[in-house]
Formats: sequence, C-alpha cells, structure tokens
Amino acid sequence: MSSPVTSPIAHGSPQSLCERAPHVPADRLVAELKPPPRFDAVRFDTYLPDPAQPSQREAVSVLSSFAAGLGGAHASGAGKRRWFARKPAAPAGPRGVYLDGGYGVGKTHLLASLWHATPAEPALKAFGTFVELTNLVGALGFQETVRTLGGHRLLCIDEFELDDPGDTVLVSSLLAKLVESGVALAATSNTLPGKLGEGRFAAADFLREIQGLSAHFRPLRIDGEDYRHRGLPEAPAPYADDVVTKAAYATPGASLDDFPALLEHLAKVHPSRYGALTDGITAVCLTGVGPVPDQSTALRLVVLADRLYDREVPVLAAGLPFDRLFGEEMLRGGYRKKYFRAISRLTALARDAKSLL
Repeated sequence: MSSPVTSPIAHGSPQSLCERAPHVPADRLVAELKPPPRFDAVRFDTYLPDPAQPSQREAVSVLSSFAAGLGGAHASGAGKRRWFARKPAAPAGPRGVYLDGGYGVGKTHLLASLWHATPAEPALKAFGTFVELTNLVGALGFQETVRTLGGHRLLCIDEFELDDPGDTVLVSSLLAKLVESGVALAATSNTLPGKLGEGRFAAADFLREIQGLSAHFRPLRIDGEDYRHRGLPEAPAPYADDVVTKAAYATPGASLDDFPALLEHLAKVHPSRYGALTDGITAVCLTGVGPVPDQSTALRLVVLADRLYDREVPVLAAGLPFDRLFGEEMLRGGYRKKYFRAISRLTALARDAKSLL
C-alpha cells in the first residue's frame, strides 16, 4: 500500500531505548565532564540578559572577572595554592561563585561560558551536574576522584542539590579536598518561580550545607523568568500515537518506545549511563505518555530529561501533556525543583520536535 508510513519503513525501523543497556567505563565519565553539546558555542557575549533584570547583566560582569582572575593560577598545585592564598579582595576574585536563581534564567549558559572563558586546557577544567559528580565518585571511589580532579583549575557543578543529605555531605567533603588542592569552584542550583524570597533561602541553605566551604563562595542572585517561555509560543499539545509512530519511522536515527515500558527500563539502567543510552539517537518518540507512578521513577525520568536536553534531542510525545507528568503531591514535595526543571526542559524539547512532522 502507499500510505505515508510505507516509504519511511523502507529506511528501517526506529530504535528502542528499552533494548539498550550501555556499559560506561569510568574513563568516559571523566572525559565527559565538560559542557554538554547544547552549550558548546555559548559564551558570555552570547548570553542575552533580560533588560528588565539588572542582576543578569551583573552576573555576566562578575563571572567574566572571575574567569579572568583564574588566569593568575598555574597548572601546578603550588601555583594554585599561591593564588588561593590571596586575600578575598585580590583581583583574582572569590574562590568560588554560587549562581542562585529560578529555572530557565540562563544559569547553565553562564556556567558553561565561565568554563569556556577560563584560561586553561580543557583537560584542566571539569563541568558536570551534581548527579554526574556523585556518579563519578561511585564509579572511581572518593580518593581516586580527588586525585583525578585535584589537578584541575576549575570545577563547575550544575544543579547543585540539597535534597539528599548523604550526597550533600559526600560532595561537600569532595569539594573541601579539591579546594585544598587549589581548584576553583562554581555552582548553580534552582529556586521555584513565584516564591518571593526563596532564592535567598536557597543561598542560605547552600552555604549552610557546605559548611566550612561557605567562605569560598560568593552567592550571585540571578532574577528573571524562564527564557524558554519568554516570547515563545505555548508548548505543542501531545499528538496521537499513530502520528508519533509515523514520525519515528520517517526520522533516521529516531527511537520509538512506549512510555510506561521506558520508565520500567530506566530502573534497570544506572543513571550515570543515561547519556550513553541516548548515543546516536536523533529524536525520542514516545507513545502512551501518562502520569509518573512514584517518586523513584520520577527522579529517574528527571535525569533522562536532563541528558536529552543537554544533547538537544527532540522529544515527540503522544498522551498526557508534559506539565501533567508529576502529580500535585510531587510538585509540592521536596523534589519539586527537579520536577519543574524536567517539565521546562521536556517542553523545550517538545517544541523542537515539531520539525519532525
């Protein structure tokens, strides 16, 4: 027959994420500690501050000076110890910066720009999410992670999380060791929209939880609304299953999975491998999208959403809209920041997927 599906099928069936179980060696985890592909080309001069938010312009200025100050450090530990011995008022700036702001205000863009602007070889700079850092410790062990990162000029931690006390203590201990080795630090985290004053509370929580390291960080507040919604149309509504299926067959390199089955599969794959799970995938097509059943499943989905967003993989979905994935109890709970971030990022990827139709 000559339906629209026939010709695309001739190019081969779409892949399935549920059929993948990647093995990721530890050296790949280290090599991948760099800004994700989405942020390869970002720089301070490509960040477009919202004219209504002076804090965004200030953040660019402060971080530019911070990067320039790192130029005084040397690759050797001794050189870096001399730099860190300077007084806080020295031109090199603070030993660390903490970007505090709501989701979608461009914190990751700024953090990646800092990584790019820091005058050091890529092998002497590390960039990863809080989850990726804890996964690295799990793969290498604490002491080996200290040895691996201790010779770096800069460590950038995106989406620093305070909702797991054990992980917070682990990362705080790691950062303390890295500071002793002369590594400069930069971190971001999220605050929720519509929560007046919550940004200040988040900064206070961050500085309290890292305890002895708090003196090394300058909190830098970044106000603003989610740029992914600023001046952009509403996210497209989910499509019918057959529409998504046809698009998957018509798109070389696309994957096609039933959403509940994918959620079950994620439980069998360590989150540190979710990036590798999407290797070579050009688009993720999902049928039967529905409510996420429990918190453990929801947190795994958050990690997958982050990896897809980092890699700019569009997501075409059939079923429930992404803003209804997480129930009201989840959105009011302690992990709500993660869920709002996932909704925001999946919505952006859904917009990108319109080109598949």
